[in-house]
Amino acid sequence: MNERGKCLLTYFMKITFLTPPTASEEYRPAERSAGCTRVVYPIPNLYELTVAAVLEKAGHDVRLETFTLPKPRKPSDLDEWLGSDDSDIYCIWGVNLSMADDIPAIDSILNIRPESRVLMMGPSATFFHKRFLKDSRVSVVRGEPEATVMEWVDAVSAGKDDFSGISGLSYVDAAGEVHHNPSREPSREFDTLPFPARHLLGDLEFHNPKLKLGPYTTILTSRNCPYRCIYCVPSSLTFARELDYRANHGHKPPISYRSPENVAEELKMLHEQGYKALCFVDDNFIWNEERTLALCEPLKKYGFKWGCQARVDAITEPIAKALGESGCSYIDLGVESFNDEILKHVKKGFKREDIYRAVKLLQKYNVPVKLNILIGTSPLETRETIRHTVREAKKLDVDQVMINIISPFPGTELYDMAIKNGWILGGEYRPTDVQRESILSYPQLSAQEMEKALFRANLSFFMSPRFIMKQLRRFSSFKEFTAAFKALKIKLFG
Repeated sequence: MNERGKCLLTYFMKITFLTPPTASEEYRPAERSAGCTRVVYPIPNLYELTVAAVLEKAGHDVRLETFTLPKPRKPSDLDEWLGSDDSDIYCIWGVNLSMADDIPAIDSILNIRPESRVLMMGPSATFFHKRFLKDSRVSVVRGEPEATVMEWVDAVSAGKDDFSGISGLSYVDAAGEVHHNPSREPSREFDTLPFPARHLLGDLEFHNPKLKLGPYTTILTSRNCPYRCIYCVPSSLTFARELDYRANHGHKPPISYRSPENVAEELKMLHEQGYKALCFVDDNFIWNEERTLALCEPLKKYGFKWGCQARVDAITEPIAKALGESGCSYIDLGVESFNDEILKHVKKGFKREDIYRAVKLLQKYNVPVKLNILIGTSPLETRETIRHTVREAKKLDVDQVMINIISPFPGTELYDMAIKNGWILGGEYRPTDVQRESILSYPQLSAQEMEKALFRANLSFFMSPRFIMKQLRRFSSFKEFTAAFKALKIKLFG
């Protein structure tokens, strides 16, 4: 362990947040923020940047090293870099799709940096912790990370080997025995957390084709979602929180909110730093009129172009009006299907008439709408229900539609149903890219049929003259056009 400035009985550590390279050039890097797809266009991972900010505030030397941006690097590049690096701790935020990359990277760290430690976070670490706990130098944070990471780093920097008192941690002791400490209760609010350490991103640039403006970043104002959709994994942080909390309580964790005043403070800072465009990555950005209108005020004041995710039953006329007046450039509505029986079966909590009403309101106030559709959320899905959903989406003349295939993520009600009924190909879950592959196969709708339906639906929407003309009118530069075209090409063809 390197000594870098003594403070009482602890040492300041050199800590690197690492995004490993893909283990194979045959696939693109996993998207680690949403967590269920491979990268179409990269976005900052606020979850690891918030943990990094907590550690920086405590005085540690924190860095970020990504082997996927701006251009992908190879595993051999990671080995070479490790040979010249001297970090005490390597932190990795893992998702299910990244396990094939993260596990070899951990092996490289253990072989090349034998005096260093590895700390895994995220949903893959929370659920598949046994796959990572192969050595006493590796520890796993389950669920919400900030407090657990800080306590673990404090223990390591003080030279301790006993982690038994750290809630939310799984680890291997010197004798090779695996320990799973009691879970940590998630925070109910997080105004006390520092803002994400975006400065660690250095010169990396991010673009969102839906916003067509930069500089661009993401922002988070709440954690988790109270609704009961049987399939849903809204983000990788939510998934990690839910997996650990459900294991102990049998239901979702409570929602955590930042105050509008705290959010406004961050928006002011981002404005001063020159950011022009924002994406709120909350599972649901819109909770009620009072909070939404309060958040729209600083967005309007600083002139941001921004987007968010919301439920259709949250859209009221005052909210739609506030969105339109405050620069909302898109809103993602998770509709999944236009079939009421399917919506009821998956416990969506609204009917298709709510979709029509919300879209009409948003269009009234010139808020661009993106509909998110999921094929196969229910065994009631058929080829005809898919065709009907695509037809209805086209009729609404929204700005964009994103269509994916459902994946039965472990920890969800859909996963339990799929295991019980034998719907998963091969009998057990494996990570898949929901943009093109299915491991679910229903008696009346096979995995192959869903994959074909997905491709046809995407092609019919994105290649339609109406969509092309609408998008062309929105581009203000050739750079915007090429970025959007590249994202569309990846979406359709990989």
